[in-house]
Amino acid sequence: MKFTVNWLREHLETNADLDTIVEALTRIGLEVEGVENPGEKLAGFRVAKVLTAAPHPQADKLQVLTVDTGEGAPLTVVCGAPNARAGLIGVLGLPGAVVPANGMQLKVAAVRGVESNGMMCSTRELELGEDHDGIIELPADAAIGTPFSDYAGLNDPVIDVSITPNRQDCMGVRGIARDLAAAGLGTLKALDATPVATSGAGPDVRIEDAAGCPAYFGQTVSGVTNKEAPEWMRKRLAAIGQKPISALVDITNYVMFDLGRPLHVYDRAKLNGGLVARKARDGEQALALNGKTYTLTSAMTVIADNDGAHDIGGIMGGEHSGCSATTTDVLIECAYFDPEHIARTGQKLMLTSDARTRFERGVDPAFLEDGIAIATRLVTQICGGTASEITRAGTPPVPAKVIAYDPNLAEKLGGLAVPVAEQKAILESLGFMVEPLDGNGDPCAIDAFDALRVRVPSWRRDVDGAPDLVEEVIRIAGIDNVPSVPLPRIPGVARPTATAEQKLERKVRRTAAARGLHEAVTWSFISESEAAPFGGGAWSLANPISEDMKVMRPSLLPGLLAAAERNLKRGASSVRVFELGRRYLADKERLTLGVILAGSRTPRGWQAGKAQGFTAFDAKAEALALLEAAGAPVANLQVMGEAGDVYHPGQSATLRLGPKTVLAAFGMVHPSVLKAFDLDGDVAAVELYLDALPPKKGAAGFMRTAYTPPALQAVTRDFAFLVPDTLPAGDLVRTVKGADKGLIVDARLFDVFTGQGVPEGQKSLAVEITLQPGEKSFTDEELKAVAEKVVAAATKLGATLRG
Repeated sequence: MKFTVNWLREHLETNADLDTIVEALTRIGLEVEGVENPGEKLAGFRVAKVLTAAPHPQADKLQVLTVDTGEGAPLTVVCGAPNARAGLIGVLGLPGAVVPANGMQLKVAAVRGVESNGMMCSTRELELGEDHDGIIELPADAAIGTPFSDYAGLNDPVIDVSITPNRQDCMGVRGIARDLAAAGLGTLKALDATPVATSGAGPDVRIEDAAGCPAYFGQTVSGVTNKEAPEWMRKRLAAIGQKPISALVDITNYVMFDLGRPLHVYDRAKLNGGLVARKARDGEQALALNGKTYTLTSAMTVIADNDGAHDIGGIMGGEHSGCSATTTDVLIECAYFDPEHIARTGQKLMLTSDARTRFERGVDPAFLEDGIAIATRLVTQICGGTASEITRAGTPPVPAKVIAYDPNLAEKLGGLAVPVAEQKAILESLGFMVEPLDGNGDPCAIDAFDALRVRVPSWRRDVDGAPDLVEEVIRIAGIDNVPSVPLPRIPGVARPTATAEQKLERKVRRTAAARGLHEAVTWSFISESEAAPFGGGAWSLANPISEDMKVMRPSLLPGLLAAAERNLKRGASSVRVFELGRRYLADKERLTLGVILAGSRTPRGWQAGKAQGFTAFDAKAEALALLEAAGAPVANLQVMGEAGDVYHPGQSATLRLGPKTVLAAFGMVHPSVLKAFDLDGDVAAVELYLDALPPKKGAAGFMRTAYTPPALQAVTRDFAFLVPDTLPAGDLVRTVKGADKGLIVDARLFDVFTGQGVPEGQKSLAVEITLQPGEKSFTDEELKAVAEKVVAAATKLGATLRG
C-alpha cells in the first residue's frame, strides 16, 4: 500500500515529519517497506527563462539559446525543440544532472562547435508524461531559478507499507491515518460524505446472487465530460504507480486508494437494460479491462445486462462497458461482494487486481452509502453532470459485534499494564465504541466500572474477541514498552522435555552430519511431474500456491534429487545431502530420512587416477551407519530385494528386520528417474523408514549395566565354504553367527574367491568367528563342538566346508 505524505495529511492533522511518521507506522504494526522521494531524481533541474534564441551556425534544426537560471550570468544552451523561443519559461537540466528517462548525466559539451551548458527538457525526458514534441512550457509567473521539483510539488515522499491480510481497514490512506491518530501523531480529520443534489429516479440495478453480492448500490450522472483528471489527483495516482487514464477512471481509482472502497463506472450508452448481480453461466465469457477473455463458471458472480456479463464481480470491469472520451452518461457502482466468493473466483481465473485485494480481505460493508456519495460528488465536481437518486439493491451485511472486555487482560495476555482510561481512549480513537458497565450490567462512569462493553466498528472484520482488543491496545500503547520478564523457574534440576522421537531425530541428524552429509530442507509440496516417478502423491492440494507445489511428497527423494541437480549444474563436483522429514502416504505421514550421493565420491588424483563415482555399496554403508545410530539391531538385518521402481533393479536392495519389516531401501537410482530430474551420471540414494524401527525394550529410565571387560582372551576360528554364487554373503555370516548364540559373539567375512580350484557356479567365502570364554578357557572338545555347529548351520544354506 503506497501513499504520499501530503496525501496522508488530507486525513491527518499533524506536524510530524517524515522520520516520525515512518517510525510510528512500524511501531504500530504497519511495516514500512520503503520510502522514496520522486523529487530527488529531479535534482539539478531548474525553472529557467530563454532570453534569446538564434539559429545554430552549423545546423539548420538547432538553435543557440541564452538561458537565465536565476543566478549568475546567463548560460548558452544548444536546443533542437521546435517550440524553443525567446521569452519561453521551461525546465533546464544543469551540468551534473541525470536525465530520468535514459540515465544520461549532463555535462558541458560542444554541439557542432558551440558549447552547450545543459539541456532544456521535455515532459518525457523527466518521466512526467509522454509528450516529446517540444520542451516544457511553464506559466509566465513561474519563479526563475526555483528547483523544478519544488515548483511542480514533486518533493512529496512516497511511503510503501506492507499491510497484513487481517488489516483490510488499512488498504486505504484514511485507515492508516486513523491508526496514526490513535498513536498520537495528530487528529483524524472529519470525512465529508455530503450527498449531491439529485434529480430523477435511480438506475435499474438488482441482485439475483445474494450470496456472492449481498448489496449493490447504483447512481447515474448524466451530461458528464470525461476529460483529464485534476493535476492534484493525477500527481497522487502517478506517485503510487497508477497511470492516470481519464477523470472518470481516475476518480474510481482515487477513492479506492484513498478510502479503501473499490468502485466501478459504466458508460450507460454501452449498456442494454438494467444491471443485475447474478451467477455466471457455465462457459459464459467476459472480456475484461486487461484485454483478456475469461471463461466463467456458475460459482462466480458477474454484473450483467440483457446482452450478457460485463464485469467479473468485485475483481475487474468489462472492456465493452468501459468509459471513453466520448462518454456522457455514466452509472456508478458501489457494491459489497462476499470475500470468500471473490477469493475463489480470483484463484480459479488466476486474475488479480487492486479491487480483488480489497474485496477478498473484506471492505467496510457500512460504507456503501458514503462511498457512492463521495464518488458521485467527485464526478459532478470534475466532470459536471446531474446525478440521479441512488438505487439500493440488497442489504449490506453490517456485523453487530459486541465484546465483553476485561481491561486486566492487557497485562495478563499482553504483558503490559495499561490504565483503563488509556485503554478506553485507544479503542475509541480506533473507532470502537466503549461503554463501562457496573456489576449489574448498567452503564456507569469509567472509574466505577466492573466490565467494558466494546462495539466493534464495521471496518474491523478481523476483531472477534477480547484477545484481539488486547492486541489493539498493546500495539498502540507500544510493544517496545512491554517489560522483559523471565519465565518462572522450577526449583531443582530441569526435567528433559525432548520426546523419544525428537531424540531419535537429533541423533540421526548428528550422525549424518558427522559422516560428511549436508542437511537440506526442501518443500513438502512438489509438482505432479516430480511425484509421478514415485508412484504419484496420495494427497493433492485443491488450492496450491503454484502448480509446482501441488502434491504432498510421497518420498523425500524428489526434493533431494532436485537439489542435487541444481548444485551439480552450478559447478559442484560432489553432492552428499540428506533430509530428515515426513513423507505423506495415504494412511498417515511417516518419519523418514533420505540421502542422495551424486557426482564424484573421490576426486581424480595421482594415486587413484580418474575420479570415482558413488556405488550401491556407498549407499548401503550410509544406511547401516545411520540405522545403527538410530538404535536398529544392525547385526540382525537381512539384505533383500524389492527396493522399488525408483531404484535400479540390479543395483539396489532393502534392509529388513524379518521378511516384512523394511527399515531401509538403498541403491542406484533408476535411469528413468534421473532423466525426469535432468541428472547425468550415476546417483546413489538411501531411504530410512524411521517410523518402522522397533521400540526399545525396558522401562523408562532403564540404564545399561557398566561395561566389564572379559577376564579371558577371545578365541578366533576361520572357516572357508564353497557356496552357490547366488548366495548373499550376509546370509552365510548371519547363519554362522547364530550357530551358537551363547559362545559366538561375532562373525565377519574376510575373503571372497572365485577362480582356479573353485567349481563353476560357486564361490569361496571365508568367515572368521569370535568365541568369548566365560569363567574358564575352552577345551578342545568344546571348540570342536562349536565348529561342528557352524558347519552344520552353513550346510543348510547349501555350503560345503573346503578341504
